[in-house]
Amino acid sequence: MFSNCRRFLRTGVLTLAMAAAMPLFNGAGALATEIRYVVNNVPITSYDIDRRVAFLKLQREGGNLRQKATDQMIEQTLKLQEMQRRNVNIPDEMVNQAYARFANGNRMSTSQLNTVLAQSGVTSDHFKEFIRSQIGWGRVMQARTSSTGRMSEQDVVAKMLEQGGSKPSATEYMLQQVIFVVPSGERSSLLGKRKREAQAMRDRFQGCDSTRQFAKGLIDVTVRDLGRVLEPELPTDWKDQIKKTSPGNATGVRETDRGVEFIGVCSTREVSDDRVAQMVFQNENSGNDAMEKEAQAYLAELRKNARISQR
Repeated sequence: MFSNCRRFLRTGVLTLAMAAAMPLFNGAGALATEIRYVVNNVPITSYDIDRRVAFLKLQREGGNLRQKATDQMIEQTLKLQEMQRRNVNIPDEMVNQAYARFANGNRMSTSQLNTVLAQSGVTSDHFKEFIRSQIGWGRVMQARTSSTGRMSEQDVVAKMLEQGGSKPSATEYMLQQVIFVVPSGERSSLLGKRKREAQAMRDRFQGCDSTRQFAKGLIDVTVRDLGRVLEPELPTDWKDQIKKTSPGNATGVRETDRGVEFIGVCSTREVSDDRVAQMVFQNENSGNDAMEKEAQAYLAELRKNARISQR
């Protein structure tokens, strides 16, 4: 589930089977809430499990949804407890930003996503807690990997040469980000206008040296030099567009939680050094399957040592 949930959050893919057929849990029609499980003194209620069942339906999951929902809520509780034990705190601001990116990925405003989740029986609070647990669990796993010892750059190169490989190369991008800011309270009225302005500037893009000159006189436009970024480090939501963009040109215009943006590719070059080797080696040997297995093994260990009682 670990890799599936990370992929779910990263891509923003949600089957919005517009939930009209699902029950709405609010007001006088709310269902009675009972404690179903207690995990290390933390209760999991029927309300929690109902929300997760609705969430699984939105993802078009099959099988015994109530059992899957129960298992997921127990695991989520264990993740949150481990986050607390390791002092991993995911602030509300970070959760809200991820929530906004997810809404944008589904071509919705956050208020529209709130409505869909409410109508489906999921609720925004339940989804945000899911987001918090996934971000935090990722940090727990990173900390766990670090504590067990990551190979140094020199060790990685030596290991690759031992295995008959050569030191790899990677494309290094010099990037510049242009943001046409849209305040959240004015998004519905300004977004179209800002998108046209951003598209006009993007169409005139002739390289990173002239960007700030073009931005002069425009209101609420931010130009940020992102510096040199290796291909494995490219942000996931921009990676495909950046790779398709030739030097001296810009990516397509895209709506984000900040407003409307595009990224200029100033230049590219192929580099080969120990840091590249480390990144490539660890990507090849710590992919989704390996991380999934490690995360599931750790979660199984937490579950084995936990006090879980059914009510």
